[in-house]
Amino acid sequence: MLARELAEPYALVDLDTDALEAARILAADRLPGLVVTDQDGSPYAILPASQVVRFVIPEYVREDPSLARVLSERAADEIVRRLAGNKVRDLLPDKPHQLPVLNGDDTVIELAAAMARMRSPLVAVLEDGRITGVVTAARLLEFGCGAA
Repeated sequence: MLARELAEPYALVDLDTDALEAARILAADRLPGLVVTDQDGSPYAILPASQVVRFVIPEYVREDPSLARVLSERAADEIVRRLAGNKVRDLLPDKPHQLPVLNGDDTVIELAAAMARMRSPLVAVLEDGRITGVVTAARLLEFGCGAA
């Protein structure tokens, strides 16, 4: 089987997408991350859902998780508001998670090897320089386990 046969439509965001909108996409579709493109639509990076969570949790809570227990639900609402006014580019770490990119005619083994080598839950599939779909680790495992 080829990468193009496993690739599925997937949410894409660009560097200037509103951060709150990106978080809503992640939550609504329960995605492990988003494919981030640059201004010309080329694959740029992965924005893992965990990175969005990291962005909204104050550093003092990350450093001392016991402080989380004393924060109220109201404080939790305020934390999510930290996304307001930010863009996807603001959520990315200084060294973004590289997005594996394969061609549609690459094999499943090439796809799995790229995913494993880069420790990525997503692989973008390109045809003629455009992202035509994404293969998630879950999709790859589904295929490998005979559930496809």
